Amino acid sequence: MALLEVNHICKSFKHVEVLKDINFSLDKGDVLAIIGSSGSGKTTLLRCLNFLERPDSGVICVDGKNIFDSNDPSLLKESVIRQNRLHFGMVFQQFNLFPQYTVLGNLTLAAKLAAKNSYAKDKDGDNSSEKAVLDDIDKRAMQLLEKVGLTAKKDSYPCELSGGQQQRVAIARALMLTPDILCFDEPTSALDPELTKEVLRVIRGLKSSDSTMIVVTHEMDFAREVADKVIFMANGIIEEAGTSEEVFTNPKSPILKNFLNS
Repeated sequence: MALLEVNHICKSFKHVEVLKDINFSLDKGDVLAIIGSSGSGKTTLLRCLNFLERPDSGVICVDGKNIFDSNDPSLLKESVIRQNRLHFGMVFQQFNLFPQYTVLGNLTLAAKLAAKNSYAKDKDGDNSSEKAVLDDIDKRAMQLLEKVGLTAKKDSYPCELSGGQQQRVAIARALMLTPDILCFDEPTSALDPELTKEVLRVIRGLKSSDSTMIVVTHEMDFAREVADKVIFMANGIIEEAGTSEEVFTNPKSPILKNFLNS
């Protein structure tokens, strides 16, 4: 069974159709690269998957369970959508780190707030138990900082980091809540070539740890080397999809051929 199934997703802004009947699936541990020209619908698709935008219609299923169905009112409640958003971790183009918190604080903030709220609801909660949970959150954060090569920067603030380091912190933060699927929206577009290599190296490392990932990218070499599946979008539809080998070596669509040649 596929980890992610996307069926008949449509999205319009006013009278402009941005996504037109999008269908695909993704297996656990796979990396999906979404490529295409600017304005093709790539980022909107990613934002619909994690509910930063709400699809107009369609069904999204994670691990055999519907988390969005435009015909099921129980799945359209804001509280349910907030909960289902946790299936996806999101890494943005512009890092979006909290400038007032250290690197460690950026990683642990959401998890610690959730833990403290949980203990606040339980008036008879054990303080020592709460401390153990918070300590475990710090421990996990340090493990993730080690994974992205930034343990030495745990007490630094975002303004003290390079763009590549900030993006690596953003990747670690996205992993903190153990999402089923990690999503990247052009994670290197704000970086120079040297820092781009640094971030792509981290993403390659995540692939070896069986993370399931969706990467919207203009880095064709990266998509060719790392992606198990590739989707090429044009004019709001999936113009072509297949393995990395199929899409890059033997493209069938004239639009895809022109895109790759350019």
